Amino acid sequence: MEFEKVCQIIANQLDLDPAEITMDSNLIEDLRADSLDIVELVMDMEQEFDIEIPDEELPKVQTVGDIVRYLQK
Repeated sequence: MEFEKVCQIIANQLDLDPAEITMDSNLIEDLRADSLDIVELVMDMEQEFDIEIPDEELPKVQTVGDIVRYLQK
C-alpha cells in the first residue's frame, strides 16, 4: 500500500512512469532527483502520510525502499 502511494508521489514529482520505480531505485542515481526534488518529495510525503521526517533522517533515505520502510515504522 505505501509503496504504491510513494511511487505515485515520486512519479508525479519527477515526471516519471511509475512502472520505472522499484523498491531498489536510488532517488538521485536512478531517478535523477536533485536536492530540490528531494526536499519537495519529503514535503509531499509528510503531507500525504501526516508525519514529520526529521532533517537528521534525510541522509538515511536514499532509495524508494528506504522511504517505504521509514513510513512503516
